[in-house]
Amino acid sequence: MSKLYLFLAFLITSVSFSQSIRFDGFIQDEQKNPLEMANIMAVNTATKAMDSYGITNDKGKFQLTLKPNTAYTIKVSYLGMKSKEIAVTTKAENMNQNIVLDGAGIELEGVEIVREMPVSIKGDTIVYNADSFKSGTEKKLEDVLKKLPGVEVNADGEIEVEGKKVSKLMVEGKDFFDGDTKLGVKNIPADAIDKIQVLRNYNEVSALKGLENDQDNVAMNIKLKDGKKNFWFGDVTAGIGVGELDSRYIINPKLFYYSPKYSINLITNFNNIGELPLTAQDYFKFTGGFKNLMKKGGSSFNVSSNDLGISLLRNNRAKEIETKFGATNFAYSVTKSWNISGFGILSTSKTELETKSQTTFLNSGNQERRDENTSQKNNLGLFKLSSTYKPNDKFQFDYDILTKLTKQEEYSDLFREQIVLNESTPETIFTTKKQDPTSINQNLSLYYTQSDKNIFAFEMQHLYQDENPFYNANLATLPFRLSGFVKQDRNDYNQNRFVKTNKLDAKLDYYYMVTPKSNINITLGNTYSYQNFNSHIFQILDNGTRNDLNDPANNNDVDYRFNDAFLGFHYKILKGKFTLTPGVSLHSYQMTNGQLGSDYSQSFTKLLPDFFALYQIKKSETLTYNFSLTNDFTDVNQLAAGYVLSNYSNLFHGNRFLENATSQVHSLRYFKYNMFNFENIFANATYTRKVDAIKTKADFDGINQSSVPYNSNLDDETFSGMGSYGRSFLKNYKASASASINWSKFNNIQDNELRTTESFVQSYTIKASTNYKKLPNIEFGYNLLVNKYSGSTFYTDKPFARLDYYFLDSFSFVSEYEFYHYYNGDKTVDNEYDFLSASLIYQKKNSKWEYKISATNLLNTRYLNDDNFTQFSTRVSQYTVQPRYIIFSMKYNL
Repeated sequence: MSKLYLFLAFLITSVSFSQSIRFDGFIQDEQKNPLEMANIMAVNTATKAMDSYGITNDKGKFQLTLKPNTAYTIKVSYLGMKSKEIAVTTKAENMNQNIVLDGAGIELEGVEIVREMPVSIKGDTIVYNADSFKSGTEKKLEDVLKKLPGVEVNADGEIEVEGKKVSKLMVEGKDFFDGDTKLGVKNIPADAIDKIQVLRNYNEVSALKGLENDQDNVAMNIKLKDGKKNFWFGDVTAGIGVGELDSRYIINPKLFYYSPKYSINLITNFNNIGELPLTAQDYFKFTGGFKNLMKKGGSSFNVSSNDLGISLLRNNRAKEIETKFGATNFAYSVTKSWNISGFGILSTSKTELETKSQTTFLNSGNQERRDENTSQKNNLGLFKLSSTYKPNDKFQFDYDILTKLTKQEEYSDLFREQIVLNESTPETIFTTKKQDPTSINQNLSLYYTQSDKNIFAFEMQHLYQDENPFYNANLATLPFRLSGFVKQDRNDYNQNRFVKTNKLDAKLDYYYMVTPKSNINITLGNTYSYQNFNSHIFQILDNGTRNDLNDPANNNDVDYRFNDAFLGFHYKILKGKFTLTPGVSLHSYQMTNGQLGSDYSQSFTKLLPDFFALYQIKKSETLTYNFSLTNDFTDVNQLAAGYVLSNYSNLFHGNRFLENATSQVHSLRYFKYNMFNFENIFANATYTRKVDAIKTKADFDGINQSSVPYNSNLDDETFSGMGSYGRSFLKNYKASASASINWSKFNNIQDNELRTTESFVQSYTIKASTNYKKLPNIEFGYNLLVNKYSGSTFYTDKPFARLDYYFLDSFSFVSEYEFYHYYNGDKTVDNEYDFLSASLIYQKKNSKWEYKISATNLLNTRYLNDDNFTQFSTRVSQYTVQPRYIIFSMKYNL
């Protein structure tokens, strides 16, 4: 199949090249100065269709691909100058012509032509005309975005533009499930999209735009077609099908309404085909759009999650998945100055997992082999309410509240084999994990512009988090000698944990405009956190009675208070092509943990510098350097001195005398975007050196681990780098190459011996695609993943291809293929597997009904492989995935 795709691509390319000529030249003003980013398009005089378009480079050069022996009207526009039209008749050979634009013209003329362009730039905004890139097979926003130059959508539904992650998605200027782009990417109908606006250097607060360094902030706004405004639109899908053993179904209604005053979005999805609108991974990383208030403070105090290691797998990567999902999003303009918005998400999923794995412990070579069957149930809830009050340009008041509710259960039947000193010990273990954490995050912000020179910003954020994970394990081998534990033929031990967190961040920023190109920023801030950690281990005896392990070593009752008061100073100046922002912050820290009948306190002050530099090489070419020195603090989980069961073979206790670590981070970023040929070059490199890092001292009894944290006097280091190159060719072709590496060095103590471990992960990808209106379109590529750990190297070769074709004005055919070759360095692990999916859609032109037959996992692949690295072990896994199934569905478009 891969050879067939390559042949088709070559054939299409050859036909296209043989039937076109090049028309190029320079666009200049009356003084012969080049006009960069001028718009030019060629309209076919006979068909009235736009056959080609372009944007000039920094030298004013343009290049169009046209049909030979054809009459064209060439339209040229440049914002603020008079537009121009010239008549051109092509011949069989290439043509060259320079174009001069006259004086200042009517701006509206330029805007009108700009709106016709497939791609245009106005300041920090890139505008894509969606219809210029559609071929007819697109059904969702994701399908359109993947065809835009400079835009990528990864497997998790995250949008990247120019190598930067899009942090905010809006529709008609209104938030669409703020804090995540996946729901919009997977659900907004492609036929409703008119324009896609990419907002670079984005700042939600207009008063602060330009005062801070927003170069990494990117937002996206979707403009709807006129027929989709002030009307309900969307679709209702229902389908049934067959799998290997039982029936399959999907019910997926989606409704949208947008008007200038309010908007409502409703998305539901019920299915057992492995389609997860929101995974548990998505849920836990869903920020709700909340900002990191202390990013300029120089301190890092992150509240860790007390999860139980419940497996979180992606869509289509489990033995069985059944989902029930519902979400609504709204925005309402109460008055011209007051807007409210919010969303609610409810999701229930049942997952069956079947996994085989082999873990090798680095120091001893001992192994653990596991065959595990797991049943999960995840109930997830997300609710957000936002309010923005802006009576004038000088004042803005924002309030947000985000609530997360979760209930998770996991039951596992595990057969494991311990291989210690070449002796095998098999046993069966039953485990239960339960947790229903709650978190409430509130944000209050006030912005006041006293004058052109004086701006104030007050921001406050409060986090309340309540966690109560429960763990149970039933096994024959007694892994640990806990005081008061009764040895039995089957050992049933349990653990309750309760962790409550209250964290308050507040800061006041004052900005003084020294000159139009420089400002001073003074920050007064404070972070306060109070945490309580309570845990207890107990045993259920054979006679059903409870044996409480009341020894203080088996219990925790810890209070932990952390306070960081700081004063920061930053000076930002624009000097020629450079933007420089040196800064420093003075911190006063106080920490107290109370446990075992006593308090232990620490307090100190520290001066932390940071520096930002931007070199604007050209309009769309930059080089950025960032430096920061950060104090990293642990939370209560690492300080609790009593034992905590991480799992049936891992016992942990904290260290109340831990101190902070210090991280030194250097990052360099290069970016170039050339609208002339949509060339996109992006590269970054980050080096982190952590001093006094909190590391782990681990002792192993066979494969059972007892560990405690400590401050290492050896430095941990990480280096990560990423680069990509992409461009478009002759309007219909797009190609890219990317590479990423991540190297890490860690120091730990294992069995009383200092051990240094390294990991080196590499990923390389090349791909190319076509984008025709009336011919089949193909995307093909290759990815190589190399995971090199201490003593082990794993490889994954992955060629892939995608074919889509819209034909006979009614039919759409889409097929995707992925081939995996997974192996290690000595070929003791060597597996091959592949996935093929296909769908055929029939929708008569202008009909509201759509009929679709689709097949997933056509080759009926049953297993996938992956590998995992910790600082003490490596693991190779094989897990079962859903079998082949065929679905017939009908969709009605409103």
